[in-house]
Amino acid sequence: MLSRTLPHRRKGSVTRHLAACCLLIGLLTGSTVVRAVELWSDEENDRSLALDTTLKCTSLLSYAPDDPILYPDRDSAVGLSRIRLDLNLNVRERMNAELAYEHRAQLVSGTAGLGAGAGVLPSFARAYYRLAQLDWQIARHEDEFTYRHELDRALVAFHPAWGEVTLGRQAIGLGRGVLFGAVDIFAPFSPAEVDRDWRRGVDAVRVEYHTSDTSSVELLGAFGESWDDSAVIGRARGYVGDIDGELIVGKRAQDAMIAGAMSAIMWDAEAHIEIAVFHTPEARPEGRLFGDDHLVAKAVLGSSYTFDVGNGLTLLGEYHWSGFGIEDVGKGMARLADPALQERLLRGDTQILGQHALAAQLGYPINASWFGALLVLQSPRDGSGLVSPALAWDITDSTSLTTSAFIPWGARPKNGRLRSEYGLTPISLFAQLSVVF
Repeated sequence: MLSRTLPHRRKGSVTRHLAACCLLIGLLTGSTVVRAVELWSDEENDRSLALDTTLKCTSLLSYAPDDPILYPDRDSAVGLSRIRLDLNLNVRERMNAELAYEHRAQLVSGTAGLGAGAGVLPSFARAYYRLAQLDWQIARHEDEFTYRHELDRALVAFHPAWGEVTLGRQAIGLGRGVLFGAVDIFAPFSPAEVDRDWRRGVDAVRVEYHTSDTSSVELLGAFGESWDDSAVIGRARGYVGDIDGELIVGKRAQDAMIAGAMSAIMWDAEAHIEIAVFHTPEARPEGRLFGDDHLVAKAVLGSSYTFDVGNGLTLLGEYHWSGFGIEDVGKGMARLADPALQERLLRGDTQILGQHALAAQLGYPINASWFGALLVLQSPRDGSGLVSPALAWDITDSTSLTTSAFIPWGARPKNGRLRSEYGLTPISLFAQLSVVF
């Protein structure tokens, strides 16, 4: 039903693409699958080289709101294939190196363009905090098909007795938030993004010094094509008993920032909080702090608890405030014309379009092979939201199938004008088959 009006040729192209990918995965999973193939080892000197190869076949079918200006075609289908090679070199206990090289091809039906699947599928946009993209286009046909390859990891890590040193393209995650982040400034995931296996790599240098068994200080630099596109932060972190925290000071692009995060165990529940304050070069009266148009805050408050039900039912709840969001989403299209806001949305400075968001997520391991989850996102300002049930099946130790749906509610857009934050979200079905060999 979701793809009933797709042009036959384009719909058939997506279907053939997905069928071919699934056939290839089926042939692979039908044979003996070995995770982390060891290419070379020197047991005497404790050195080894291993290769992980991951193939993912993803499809997303969407049925958009009835607004020809925003969605010329209400029905769309996206086929995404990714094959990733991960090389891991270990040299005794003091050094290791990683290299990840990826091919990805996306086929889109209708006139949805390459932006189809935004917020759910991995982004094809230019990555931030990279000295050079090392992301090349192999083929493209209008906005229907693109095929690219990318070097997403290239790092060397040293492990001296006093700490850690990591140089090169690497994944960096900060903070305690699960679905939202106030201090996670490097390629954060979208709250509704299903595939979170690989955070996009950034070109960085990290030096961490262990001041004690329970505390450390760290200097981190992530570099873009200019100083204004780079980030340099200092971080101190540690834990005492069931409480751990971190303090961050530095700059992100042209913003100065100070932030803190903390988590704790209380009455068998986990609780976490993140607060960040940024001084921006441009005035942002919608999200100003203490009456200063150049001070903008972000915050995350959340908690999780596992109930003694069956195999363990885990409930997570989070509230997120983003001063970089739009106060009145009804004025969203006019505000999105601001290049500074566009830059911040693409860079991940704000994960939501508005300023407030609530999230709740249930997770339940049905058995050793099946895992179910239910995600609910809502805007407390306009009442819109979406619900996303998901089911993951570990077919074998190296093969899995993940399915999910996205069902929004709220005022739908009209004549190109947004009327609620989640009302503009298409109804979607997601499926991904992946294998590691």
